[in-house]
Amino acid sequence: MNFIYHLKYFFELHGFNVLSRLADRLGMRAKNVRLFFIYISFVTAGLSFGIYLTLAFLLKLKDMIYTKRSSVFDL
Repeated sequence: MNFIYHLKYFFELHGFNVLSRLADRLGMRAKNVRLFFIYISFVTAGLSFGIYLTLAFLLKLKDMIYTKRSSVFDL
């Protein structure tokens, strides 16, 4: 169990360090850079889900409009 805590601490230390160095290079606060990455991850996840729902709606609409009939007597 101790190994898991050390691994978690290692990733937290180096993960936050990357954003801190990026913020230093851009001349911004690290808090703002972290918030930007959090917001952009929600936007991209929401955008992909919205595209998925739109395509599902269009496929359902296509199926409602175009129905394949096997013969003339199916009318």
